[in-house]
Amino acid sequence: MTDRPKTTLSDCIYGLAVGDALGVPYEFRPRGTFECTDMIGYGTHEQPAGTWSDDTSMTLATCDSIRELGYIDTADMRDKFVCWIARGEYTIDGVFDYGGTTARALHTGKGGSGERDNGNGSLMRIAPLAFTDATDEEVSEVSAITHAHRTSTDACVIFVELMRTVMNDALPSWALHLKGMPEQEIRSGGFVRDTLKAATWCFVNTNSYEACVLAAVNLGDDSDTTAAVPAPSPARHTVSKPSRRSGSTPCAEKS
Repeated sequence: MTDRPKTTLSDCIYGLAVGDALGVPYEFRPRGTFECTDMIGYGTHEQPAGTWSDDTSMTLATCDSIRELGYIDTADMRDKFVCWIARGEYTIDGVFDYGGTTARALHTGKGGSGERDNGNGSLMRIAPLAFTDATDEEVSEVSAITHAHRTSTDACVIFVELMRTVMNDALPSWALHLKGMPEQEIRSGGFVRDTLKAATWCFVNTNSYEACVLAAVNLGDDSDTTAAVPAPSPARHTVSKPSRRSGSTPCAEKS
């Protein structure tokens, strides 16, 4: 049996951007009111086909900071996020979509730390850290640029660990427990734990990148982010081997 190619950072970025752009036209539409089968344009945000949103823009800014400096520097990342939201850098044709917690954090210089500041705005941009030697503390600090509550920082740590595990052809037991779970039990709004669970559910219940991102978009509501989050490992959609680390799902219950 031939080993599958190693997932690269380029795979991650392209996969994320395509998932993001696929979901942009359907964002905020309720599940069951549409069917996404291919890349289209316009829709919710009246953007041409293939236009990515804040998910990809902030991910590109994260990559750019690490590429330029060679290490993780949250002040530099924040400066690049400000360049995005204020001047449209890392976009195709300007900023058209971002969350309130992100906007407030970049305006004040302090990440949101309240219970209501647990949207998915840091989870959606954290994937590149899986390709670095970032510690859990560093992952949390990168999340906290905009989303500093423990619920959000923990979700980012869990996701980076999940990505690293998947790239080693394994899955944690909590992810495997989502296999076969009915779609009705999956929420696809903006709460960070819901997004982590929905994205992982799409990943473990499909056998290809295409099927994964289409399933994510068709969950509805926050369709672009739900499709962007599971997309960074496009070559790893048939993983079924459990990892040695076990435990109950960290994203099943909202606190």
